[in-house]
Amino acid sequence: MQPKIAIILLNYNGKKDTLECLASLENLEYTNYEVIVVDNGSKDGSTLTISKAYPHITLIETHKNLGFSEGNNVGIRYALKKSFDYFFLLNNDTIIDPTNLTSFVKAAEENPEGGIFGAKIFRYYEKDTIDHFGGLWNQTTADFDVVGLGKKDIGFNQYKQVDYICGCAFFITKEVIEKIGLLEPSFFLIWEDTDYCYKAKKAGFSLISVPDAKIYHKVSSSFTGGKPQMHYFWWRGRLLWLQRNRKVLSTPYRYSLFVEVFKLFRHFAVKSLVFPFSTKAKREKRRLRLKRYKAGIRGILHFCLGKFGNTY
Repeated sequence: MQPKIAIILLNYNGKKDTLECLASLENLEYTNYEVIVVDNGSKDGSTLTISKAYPHITLIETHKNLGFSEGNNVGIRYALKKSFDYFFLLNNDTIIDPTNLTSFVKAAEENPEGGIFGAKIFRYYEKDTIDHFGGLWNQTTADFDVVGLGKKDIGFNQYKQVDYICGCAFFITKEVIEKIGLLEPSFFLIWEDTDYCYKAKKAGFSLISVPDAKIYHKVSSSFTGGKPQMHYFWWRGRLLWLQRNRKVLSTPYRYSLFVEVFKLFRHFAVKSLVFPFSTKAKREKRRLRLKRYKAGIRGILHFCLGKFGNTY
């Protein structure tokens, strides 16, 4: 018998994307799976639309925005009450290749040391361009280098052990969840996948990117608050991740972090000074940059103050 897979989709005011993703799931050649949609407090009529279009799937309503981590945890807790062998967290703004689950299960059987498996993620609007094939830790920059970013699909045809798997397509074995638990809710958005990967690595599991498990991702379309929101959660989450998984002020990272933070504050100060003198043509572009810088600074300050959750 085929192993049983729980596919968990998190929806937040994204019914159009979710419906397109669900339509692609119907083309899967793998058959032993259950789709669980967790609606994270949508206000756009998502639950009614999704339940009418797909009455056979499980739809769970949280009635408020719990963030990526806790929203997915709701789906995982539901799935843990059933006899699933694998848990597949899939972004709702993706389209999945029909052979995806078959490839993941094959990879898990061929790599028993693996605990979390990642897809070969292509850009939705550039379907021959890779957006993510796992991440490798770069100690010099205190950040991750993304494997395959912006490259054509040439040479990425082998299993690859990586340092983290993108949470856009997170294929987790039951053994991992039983051993290390759920995602950390403090992150809310961004870096929670990296944190979970490192938790799995510490528990002895390998992280493996699977070349034949393909999906197509509308990158960042889930950020309804726009790019400034992303900068806030990215900076706050990055510092929280370093605190939890590295000594954030240790010698290898202290200098690079100081330089980056200094540049962020400097850019904000300089752009604020020149903004009133900007031409009309440049004003909107500079206004957006100022919002991004301000959001990043706010994320840093909130980390220092211990403010987490949905605090943007």
